[in-house]
Formats: sequence, structure tokens, C-alpha cells
Amino acid sequence: MTPEKLQSIAFKWFETFNNKELEKLLSLYDEDAVHFSPKLKIYKPESNGFVTGKEALREWWKDAFERLPSLNYQVKSLTANGDRVFMEYTRTVTGEEDLLVAEVLDIREDKIIASRVYHG
Repeated sequence: MTPEKLQSIAFKWFETFNNKELEKLLSLYDEDAVHFSPKLKIYKPESNGFVTGKEALREWWKDAFERLPSLNYQVKSLTANGDRVFMEYTRTVTGEEDLLVAEVLDIREDKIIASRVYHG
């Protein structure tokens, strides 16, 4: 996949996430996609930070959108090659300190098959 195609998927990801368009966001993912986030470890310790599949992603993000209505990601940089996009962004939530985040999207056949979030 070309870097331009990978980046277009990443930009669509940011657009749908920031607009809280849950079903459009989920449409970017493979049915069996795996997602890791340090926030999952905090809010759902039994998950060890992982969720698998669209239904689990739907529950996780629906909860986040409801708990944090001002949640927004501001793109800092994107690097795409092969089958992966490395994204850096600032997580903003009213009343919380901004958080620098790195996230990697693994993409195959135009669908995200895995994503890993790192806070720094």
C-alpha cells in the first residue's frame, strides 16, 4: 500500500474520531482488529490493555465519548510505509493536562488490523 493511501486512512481515522462518528470509525477496522491502550489498563484492568473485535472497540469508544465529550486529538505528525502508519498527536480533554500520544496502525487490505497506543 502506498504511503499516501495509508495516510489517507489515518486522516479519516482522526476525522471520524474527533467527530465521534463511531460507526464510521469502526468501518475503518477489520472485524477481528486488536487494540492496545494504557487507558484500557486503567479503566478495564482485567483487559490488560487489550480489546479484540469491533464490538469491543465499539463499547470502549462509546464509553470514552460519553465520559469525555470534549476528547479531541490534534495531529502532530504521520509517518507511513509498508503496511503501517505511525501517528503522533496531542490528546486534549477539558480539565485535563494535554497528553502527547503515539499510536501505530497496522493496515492490510484497507482495514486496520491492529492499533497500539503509547503515552509519553
